[in-house]
Amino acid sequence: MATNTYKIPSSTQHKEGFFSWVDRMLSMDSSVAQVIHVRFLPQIFFISTLCIIYIGNRHYAEKKIRNISQLETQVADLRADYTTLKAAYKFSSKQSEVAKQAASLGLLESDVPPYKVIHREE
Repeated sequence: MATNTYKIPSSTQHKEGFFSWVDRMLSMDSSVAQVIHVRFLPQIFFISTLCIIYIGNRHYAEKKIRNISQLETQVADLRADYTTLKAAYKFSSKQSEVAKQAASLGLLESDVPPYKVIHREE
């Protein structure tokens, strides 16, 4: 029967991941390495990504709020213009105003009331 033996791990089988590469590239001194351990880097990157997304969303929302405020001002101005033009149109379409404009063209208002024309078929 065979005997159990321990397998000695070789240094060539060691896989290096992204965070071990980051640890090697940053070459943190021992004081920083004690505070921020490499095993916390995924959480730190995740929180950093959430913060960047939050800041971007905040800027986007503020930009939209400024745009909405500007559009509300424009709508208020256009509403005032519409009201003014509508009042001017109603005033100019009154019968007395139409008669004044027709008089300037040489047309006079008829004093005779209208009458109905009846056509009889035989």
